[in-house]
Formats: sequence, structure tokens, C-alpha cells
Amino acid sequence: MTHELRQVDVFSSVPLLGNPVAVVHGADDLTDDQMAAFARWTNLSETTFLLTPTMPGADYRLRIFTPGGELPFAGHPTLGSAHAWLEAGGEPGGDDLVQECGAGLVTVRRGGVLAFAAPPLRRSGPADADTVAAIARALRIEVPEVLAAQWVDNGPGWVAALLRDADAVLALDPDYAAMRDLDLGVVGLHPAGSECAIEVRGFAPELAVPEDPVTGSLNAGIAQWLIADGTLPSSYVAAQGTALGRAGRVQVQAEGDDIWIGGETRTTISGRVDLG
Repeated sequence: MTHELRQVDVFSSVPLLGNPVAVVHGADDLTDDQMAAFARWTNLSETTFLLTPTMPGADYRLRIFTPGGELPFAGHPTLGSAHAWLEAGGEPGGDDLVQECGAGLVTVRRGGVLAFAAPPLRRSGPADADTVAAIARALRIEVPEVLAAQWVDNGPGWVAALLRDADAVLALDPDYAAMRDLDLGVVGLHPAGSECAIEVRGFAPELAVPEDPVTGSLNAGIAQWLIADGTLPSSYVAAQGTALGRAGRVQVQAEGDDIWIGGETRTTISGRVDLG
């Protein structure tokens, strides 16, 4: 049982400095167990499977697995899988691509880079005092160092914390055991005039992803939060992966009620995979 496979680096214009996703084509014949086993074997933050769509208007259906389980939506797998689908000869029904996934239909547009429209938040609003205390413990910082914390859950379960600045974000040495079931994003502003507006880090140890190199879903939720409250402008670039030796660059653009999350994509590995 062999399938076409692409591994796509997402959110970097420089090879090997983004976040890779393994994309298996024509996966309708695979079982849930086979998908989960392959995701554990790749040990990437996400592995995806392209299937025939079941919803009207969708160009393809996508299932997204971490080594620890399946997600209804994730950002860098969305862009990397769209790249792989197009590269394999996929022809969208309209100008944009429409992806079907556990979160519903997600629009992916083509332009200078691929970009997806941020899905609606499943949970939003300020985190309560107990959650903020848990965040501080997990980050090994004091509670007052968390300037604000907000639920920005669009599928993976993110809660995000705003720290003093980008340097504070990069200095973190998290306690993953204390994080427990938190899917935690952290953000801090770079000085005005910097290449990037913010520095982002994302931690999801419960999904077997202690720190994700570059995270589209988290950046989407952060944008929905911090653009709405005026902390960030309607268009900016976020840096992520710096602490891991990567150079992720996430392009954010608010247009009307939509927030678009985009970035560079390039295939680094292509071939076939034998899943038994």
C-alpha cells in the first residue's frame, strides 16, 4: 500500500528554517490507526492526509495528526497541504482553494504566498486567575509578568499569554510537566521598527509537541485577539522558531472581518511511502 508523499517546509523562505509537515496523498484507503501510526513515526509536529471531500464546495478533505492525536484544524499543515495538493496537479473549483477539515471549510487563497482565512474561535475571552497562575508556573515566571492572557482556541485549544517584550519570550525555560493539558502560546512585542512585530512561541506537550517551530493556528488566534484590542496593527509579520534555531515568518493581514495567515511554502522531500 504505497502513497505519494511530500514533506513541505512552511513559513520560511530559507530551506529547513520553517516547520515541516508530511503530506500523504490519496489517503482514502487508510484507517485511523494507520494515519495515527504514521504520524507517530514521522515524529513531526503534524502529519496530514489528503482525501476526497465530502462537503459541497470543498476541493479536498484534510485530516491532521500530531504524534499524540488528531486535530480538527492547524495552520502550517493547512498551508503545507494546500501547497502539496496544488503541486500534485490539484485544480481548485474557483480562484481560491477550499479545504474541508474537522473545523469545517477553510479558504486558502493564492497570491505571493498561500494564506488561510482564520477560522472562528471556539473559545475566546480572558483566562481566569487560576489559568493565569497555571501559565506562570508552566513558564517558570511570576504571575505579574503575564500582562494579559486570553483564550484563542480555534481547534488545538490554545490559550495565549502576553509578556513584557520579545526578549522575555525568548528567555523562557518552560516546565513541560507543569504545563499538563495546557496548549500554551506566548507572545511579546519587538521594538518599533523591527523586521517582525512580535515574537511567538507555542507549547503543546499533551500532543507530544513540547515546542512547535512555527504555528499558524496560534498566530491566527493571537491576531484575532491583539488586532481587535489595538495592540497590533492590521498588517504585520510575526517571528517564531527563533528559540529552536528556525526562522519562521508568519504574514498576518486583517481585511474586513477576516484575518489571513500566510507564509512561504516549499517541498523539501518528495517520493512514495509504504504504509503496509
